[in-house]
Amino acid sequence: MPKVTKPLEGVRVLDLTNVLAGPYCCYQLALMGAEVIKVERPRTGDLARVLGADPDRNNAGMGISFLAQNAGKKSVTLDMKAERGKELLKQLVCTADVLVENFRPGVMNRLGLGYEILQAENPQLIYCAISGFGQDGPRKNDPAYDQIVQGISGVMSITGAPDTAPYRVGYPLADTVGGLTAAFAIAAALNANPRGTFLDISMTEAVISSMGWVVSNHLIGGVAPAAHGNENTTSAPSGTFKTADNPINIAANRDEQWQALTSHLNRDDLLENPDYATREDRKRNRHALREELERTLRTRSAADWVRELNALSVPTGPVFSVPDALADKHLAGRGLIGSLPMDREELKLAGSPIVADGARPMAQTAPPELGAHNKMIWAELGLSEQEVMALSKEGVI
Repeated sequence: MPKVTKPLEGVRVLDLTNVLAGPYCCYQLALMGAEVIKVERPRTGDLARVLGADPDRNNAGMGISFLAQNAGKKSVTLDMKAERGKELLKQLVCTADVLVENFRPGVMNRLGLGYEILQAENPQLIYCAISGFGQDGPRKNDPAYDQIVQGISGVMSITGAPDTAPYRVGYPLADTVGGLTAAFAIAAALNANPRGTFLDISMTEAVISSMGWVVSNHLIGGVAPAAHGNENTTSAPSGTFKTADNPINIAANRDEQWQALTSHLNRDDLLENPDYATREDRKRNRHALREELERTLRTRSAADWVRELNALSVPTGPVFSVPDALADKHLAGRGLIGSLPMDREELKLAGSPIVADGARPMAQTAPPELGAHNKMIWAELGLSEQEVMALSKEGVI
């Protein structure tokens, strides 16, 4: 088997984050080889520990929402409001390359643990602050959950059909894009010489940046962004179509693809129809065109059309449910989903979306119990087992 590339091996990351954007960021760093130490609140830890679809796991502090992006990490507990806790964090910072937090702007400063204070302890520290709206501006102190950011970024206004929008994207898009953006920024900062920087990551700005064409069509072309359902507004026929059983996506964006599609469907009448003569004509009459194509597509199964149209270089694909996507033989063959032993079960998790030199980075250890690495990490800083026990009784760790 190819050797797994670990470009971040030797990098220590302090993960002070909660729930999703920050933990997802640090999970990606862990998958690429970084040592990630999750610094959690004593007794309760990351809120995600009690979130997810399995109440028993939530009660045990190992909710599915936590399991999803915390494998491969170590966990220590620390009360950063306590004076001794502040001292210990500063000591830990001196051993680290990166610190990631997703508190509201100003929280770390009020704790006496802001960037300037921690940089004085470690001038090479890369400090990454993830927030809903950034570290300054009128909204900086507003609470920011994924749903809120989806609304404020405008992404909900273009999701759904004209008669259903605004619609929330069906997974935590803003958290995930924000986390990926933070991971990218940290990886770039690690390449700087000398190191040491403050990274201000706004989930809202990350989402807007990812809406490139929509934003540019408005800023440059003066086109008002709108919800178009399953239609691709840049071309036609390009969207979702009904078949005899399941829907499929077709993207016949080029003239030769359009011609191959109509020929295979025995619909030369559409080629001769002036309403569909050019790309712009097809875009203007896309809804009538979809109905015409579906008259033929409904006569056979989705699997038949996908196989035959792709063979003609007409881009076509099934519309899967999430379980169908995970069970698809292509995805299974690529090895995105792996498993880790955890207690008496095999925990299935997604690995890195990156394949480097033929190998996919996967987490090597299960998500940690709260404070599972207290003795190990605090001993590295010189604390005896008795001191760790005493600080635990005091609630500092």
